[in-house]
Amino acid sequence: MPTQDSPLSRNETIKRESHLLRGGIEDGLARKVTGAIEEDDTQLLKFHGTYQQDDRDLRPERGKRKLEKAFSFMVRVRIPGGVLTPAQWLALDAIARDYGNGTLRLTSRQSVQLHGVLKSNLRTVIAAIAAAGLDTRATCGDVNRTVMCTTAPLPSGLHAEVLAIATAISEHLLPQSSAYDELWLGAEAATDADAESIYGPTYLPRKFKIGLVIPPVNDVDVLSQDLGFIAVVEGGALAGFTVTAGGGMGATHGEPATYPRLAEPFGFCTPDQAVSVAEAVLRTQRDHGDRSDRKHARLKYTIADHGLAWFRNEVEARLGRPLAPPRPFAFTHTGDRFGWTADLSTLTVLVPGGRIATGDATPLVEIARRHNGTFRITPNQNLVIAGIAPDQRGTIASLIAGSNLDPRPTPLRGGAMACVALPTCGLALAESERYLPRLAADIDELLARSGLAEAEILLRVSGCPNGCSRPYLAEIGLVGRAPGRYDLHLGGGHDGARLAPLYRQNLDHDDILGALAPLFGDYAEERQPGERFGDFVRRKGYTASPGD
Repeated sequence: MPTQDSPLSRNETIKRESHLLRGGIEDGLARKVTGAIEEDDTQLLKFHGTYQQDDRDLRPERGKRKLEKAFSFMVRVRIPGGVLTPAQWLALDAIARDYGNGTLRLTSRQSVQLHGVLKSNLRTVIAAIAAAGLDTRATCGDVNRTVMCTTAPLPSGLHAEVLAIATAISEHLLPQSSAYDELWLGAEAATDADAESIYGPTYLPRKFKIGLVIPPVNDVDVLSQDLGFIAVVEGGALAGFTVTAGGGMGATHGEPATYPRLAEPFGFCTPDQAVSVAEAVLRTQRDHGDRSDRKHARLKYTIADHGLAWFRNEVEARLGRPLAPPRPFAFTHTGDRFGWTADLSTLTVLVPGGRIATGDATPLVEIARRHNGTFRITPNQNLVIAGIAPDQRGTIASLIAGSNLDPRPTPLRGGAMACVALPTCGLALAESERYLPRLAADIDELLARSGLAEAEILLRVSGCPNGCSRPYLAEIGLVGRAPGRYDLHLGGGHDGARLAPLYRQNLDHDDILGALAPLFGDYAEERQPGERFGDFVRRKGYTASPGD
């Protein structure tokens, strides 16, 4: 636990001296002798929704030739609940085609990332995103990130109400500095020294994530979030939310003081109280989070250090009122349900790797030109086409049939997810997105050999222990350790309510298959009716949670 005498981390100084997120970004954008931005300013760029990256596949050759790294930028769009209009989809497609690497990447937080944007095009890209009625504010950095919301087909009124609350929370917790409008949208400089009434001049100690979910579906993995709102529905109407706090996936290899953690329920609020509760929780973390050690700076560690009762008291003090006790909840699954809904108004398709090619002739562009409903990005990096008019069903079905978008993936592939990892993520230790197709195909073959081709097993791969694809909640989770080598976690819950303990370390591809094959054989012969794989390996003692 940090003390008052603990030195501040370097990032805290960068934020304090940044003039509310401006820093030297303006000068860095103007420097034409390099494709990069100064290191301190790359930390500030994150608050504006962009990461500086380079193509790591090209590093060795460029290094030999004494060339600068192949720098580019990833731009992440803020899309509360993942809902886009067809016009917005078309706009993002055109931006990625004209200024990115020709793909859109759907993320595990229901966002869209544009990769390969050159520094000289950053302003053009962010302005074009704004022209589409979207923005990139606070999708990175030490602030509240994109707010997630259930996307599974639900009664429209209930989903719309919860989505509206998710959007309201997202808007309320945006940074108030005018730096974004000045740097990217051409606004005149403003005097806003006192603008950050919620965050203060140094913002949060680390990133902050919020999700809203409507049971029995837990597609947002709400217990992985810093702050979660679990809808309580009574008589078909939204009565309020059980509120959870302290979840988080990130860890560091070899440092047991860092770990994934599930959020805990600590209260209940009515729908009209959700925004104020979110602010009170964020303020509590702002005031008490660890600002000396960034590896210990998430809300999960604040709660672990001080206790849930202390945390609840701090939140209530900032609210100015007590919270009602949390209400019970139960989930049945976390994954997406693919194909058409019974009324044929909604189609959910698997997007391989979350990666979508752009261009005029692509199926989703053709659909967007005809569709009058919405596109919804799922928390599993897939896509829901919602509100399909009867006269468009045949056309949309035909366009999907001619694409690589799959409305009927294998059960394993449908529950699989991977982070971007190499070649662009600077934190990646191993492949993830590029490895998933091979891994899933080989595991599918193992399952078929054991007579388990129809078994629904939650598979997730992360290129590093930060766990952006939430592998620690999977029934089979792989966490990158080095090129071609992974730690294997087993036994997470299919409902997103149980962590997957470490089973084997430092495995290559053949080792992974070799470890799984006998478990699948046992599962085929010894499972109980309806028993999921994660439950089976826990029951049989193949792995054990820290508390077992």
